[in-house]
Amino acid sequence: MTRTLLTLAEVEALARAAHADRTDKAGRPYAEHLRAVAEGVLERGGDDDQVAAAWLHDAVEDDALSREWLDAAALAPRTKEIVLALTKGEDEPPEAYARRIRTTPGALLVKAADLAHNADPARLAVLDEHTRARLAKKYATMRALLGLPPS
Repeated sequence: MTRTLLTLAEVEALARAAHADRTDKAGRPYAEHLRAVAEGVLERGGDDDQVAAAWLHDAVEDDALSREWLDAAALAPRTKEIVLALTKGEDEPPEAYARRIRTTPGALLVKAADLAHNADPARLAVLDEHTRARLAKKYATMRALLGLPPS
């Protein structure tokens, strides 16, 4: 018996619920970031698997949803692979993380949308100078490791 996959609306609702109590570094609801990444994936020509992964890209890494939940979820295998590729290990070197993203089909486009929103000057402008500089360097380094042009 084939299981019906979650719709994008259901994935969005799950992601919003999983991150309901979280805010970003600027104090904004974390779901705004997830929405921006999903929209960025669409703007870059991403498909439904990638949009679903965009909604879930931080869920396992941030313990909003468990790895067991992801494994059992009614999601396309490609969506799960992208989410896992984007889930950075606690002590994982950035080079290994970037290599996994580059070698997982569909993951680079989702990460590019994530980095674009993370590095949005309007988003960074509300942070203190030290945090803004630290994050700008971190995002630029990851873009370089991924072979993406500077933002």
